[in-house]
Amino acid sequence: MSDLPLVLDLDGTLVRTDTLVEAALRLAARNPFTLLKLLPTLVSSGRAAFKRRLAQAQSIEPDTLVYNQDVLALADAARAEGRHVYLCTAADAGMAEAVAAHLGFFRAVFASDGTLNLKGSAKARFLVAHFGTHAFDYAGDASADVPVWREAATSYVVAPSPALKLRAQAASTRLEVLGTRPSLPKRVHVWSRALRVHQWAKNILVFVPVLAAHNTNPHTLVAAAAGFVAFSLCASSVYLLNDLLDLPHDRRHPTKRRRPFASGALDITQAPPLIAVCLLAAVAIGLLLPGNFLAMLAIYYVCTLAYSLGLKRKPVWDVMMLAGLYTLRVFAGSAATGIPLSPWLLAFSMFLFFSLAVVKRQTELGQHVREGRTEKISGRGYLPEDLDMLRSMAASSGIMAVLVLALYVNSPDVTELYHRPAALWAICPMLLFWVSRVLMLSNRGLMPDDPVVFALRDRVSLGVGAVALAAFVLGAL
Repeated sequence: MSDLPLVLDLDGTLVRTDTLVEAALRLAARNPFTLLKLLPTLVSSGRAAFKRRLAQAQSIEPDTLVYNQDVLALADAARAEGRHVYLCTAADAGMAEAVAAHLGFFRAVFASDGTLNLKGSAKARFLVAHFGTHAFDYAGDASADVPVWREAATSYVVAPSPALKLRAQAASTRLEVLGTRPSLPKRVHVWSRALRVHQWAKNILVFVPVLAAHNTNPHTLVAAAAGFVAFSLCASSVYLLNDLLDLPHDRRHPTKRRRPFASGALDITQAPPLIAVCLLAAVAIGLLLPGNFLAMLAIYYVCTLAYSLGLKRKPVWDVMMLAGLYTLRVFAGSAATGIPLSPWLLAFSMFLFFSLAVVKRQTELGQHVREGRTEKISGRGYLPEDLDMLRSMAASSGIMAVLVLALYVNSPDVTELYHRPAALWAICPMLLFWVSRVLMLSNRGLMPDDPVVFALRDRVSLGVGAVALAAFVLGAL
């Protein structure tokens, strides 16, 4: 049994995040211009000064952080042996002291103070001066901790990669591993969730102009497929960015807290390069398509960025934007293939997607109310008393979509594309049934967060879609 003090690192060790990056992201979401003003401090005054100014501009609530249970268990075991536990981190002292106060068991806190950046060799020298060589145990998670492990009696490395484990073994007199990295299939699955590959199904809307025009030209289909891939990659880059900016709200959400970044399953520092890769790949594919498509992609990105940075917290504006982003995918399909859009299709898309966007908010607010909460939803602009209004908006807009479809079926335009236009009437009651079912499930709290993704997984919805497609094909034959 050791009687040496135990020293814990903060970022990536005690908490499953990088508090500096997270504070910068929160400030970017709240006031990006303030963050831009702080960046020159990195060059003029160094990292420690930048951390201090960032901590003063943007705090992080310790109760929103995800703590590493293996490290907490190590600290509990040390305290049970009568040992003192210290927090030593390169994070700013303000952040470190807030975490220490929240947990309530640290003997003392050592952190960057605006002048000294307590990282790597500087941290090793500080701990040796305070405790002596091999007179403390230390838990860390990164290559910057190697100099500290050289001076520690027992080194704890948190969920290391094979390369980091080898470096830690070479530096340490005694090494113990806390936790393990997930296997490659599990890491791929987690990254797939972060990229929201399942959400790519929404981008099938790019093919709507091709389907509506009955165009089966191979060149047109390839162009639509390229547009689908470009939109999917662009959407993933936005999903990643949105998850980074929405971390504190996601961690308070009953289901979104399980997202890879919110739960700490993924390191948030890995996200920025992947965002850049996805976005650049989307632009590269877009350059192969007509110029209008790249313009649609740019509009989509700007609109989603505006949504992530503020519009999602503005009532009505948020659902208008969500509906517009769905419709924008249809415009993108037109731009990629050169197929013009009919006013009927645009009117139908506007009402249907507005209804589904409102259902998304209705579902969130309904869950909020069922939990007995009376305050505004975290990260949204809706109050519990708005629930009835959202229900009315969703129902009326959904019924309007059915009406537009019925008017289209009865219009002279149908005879130009369909030999048996009467067959299309079968689609109207099926759509009316589906919209009513979606509204009812949402009202009962049985609808997932996204009704579009729900429709692509729900057997009843797929059955309705199959019947509608059969009516569509029969009318065209």
